[in-house]
Amino acid sequence: MTTSAIDVRGLRKSYGGTTVLDGVDLAVAPGTVTALLGPNGAGKTTTVHILSTLVRPDGGTALVNGSDVVHDPGAVRAMIGLTGQFSAVDGLLTGEENLLLMGRLRHLGAKRARTRTAELLEQFDLVEAARKPLATYSGGMKRRLDLAMTLVATPSVIFLDEPTTGLDPRSRHTMWEIVRSLVADGTTVLLTTQYLDEADELADRIAVLDGGRIVADGTPDELKRLVPGGHLRLRFGDAATLDIASRLLDGSIRDDADLALTVPSDGGVGSLRAVLDRLDQAQLEVDDLSIHTPDLDDVFFALTGATTGAGVGAGADAGAAGSADIESVDAPAAAHAHTSTKGTRS
Repeated sequence: MTTSAIDVRGLRKSYGGTTVLDGVDLAVAPGTVTALLGPNGAGKTTTVHILSTLVRPDGGTALVNGSDVVHDPGAVRAMIGLTGQFSAVDGLLTGEENLLLMGRLRHLGAKRARTRTAELLEQFDLVEAARKPLATYSGGMKRRLDLAMTLVATPSVIFLDEPTTGLDPRSRHTMWEIVRSLVADGTTVLLTTQYLDEADELADRIAVLDGGRIVADGTPDELKRLVPGGHLRLRFGDAATLDIASRLLDGSIRDDADLALTVPSDGGVGSLRAVLDRLDQAQLEVDDLSIHTPDLDDVFFALTGATTGAGVGAGADAGAAGSADIESVDAPAAAHAHTSTKGTRS
């Protein structure tokens, strides 16, 4: 019996002669957010589509709450929600009608569908716009409605495939707060994103996918410590103290104008304690101390060799949007996993 909400082992997928996933291993703990990062074509969306039963893997195993996505897809669909890269709302309906429709597709029954719709409209701050046409909704409102539709059946595991792409900063922060609220209530989230700051803000763990494999997996702070460039900056009260400290701390770089030293560090508590202990033993006072660690942009570039920015998550898993996918999609999945696969790319 698995202790992970998502447990992926040796996952493989190819399209024609192109290998997209080449033995992916990934574990996501219940009630946490894991961000899946990777350059264009790394296989992020393919991974999400396999986990949500929209695409069959060529090999390996993938379990969601202990249910196999290949051998028991119905059980998986009953537990999950999927929000794709592009809003899958029906523009001919109002927000309320979209939610009621999804309630019917998820077999909630008329009364429960109305109750759940009212709850979600309140939760996502869409009450005033509930009966307005979708043409009057902003991009952020449409994305909130899209996520609300994913939650109609209260899934325990949610896949968010670049949920804030194209949103303004305020709308992005609103979505972040919604995700945090879901996780606080025990929901498990697997997130793909092209925004590294988003992963840093939301993720308990980050997995970096490159060349069809997971090349790093850890907390944001753990991944930052993998990359050289971290350092401590120490400022002293006078030149004499600076002189002694510079001789005491190997590899330090002096800044005489600011009476400061830059000391290489992995950003961990151990290395900070070691520096402070040496200064304390020499009875040297530090006027100011700051810790500088590489950010996720540095980590991403170092691990994948790819440029950062919009290219991190935009792009296509090789062949993922091609006709080869169509035969592997089980038709009833459309009613069980709220998504828009048309034009989906990652």
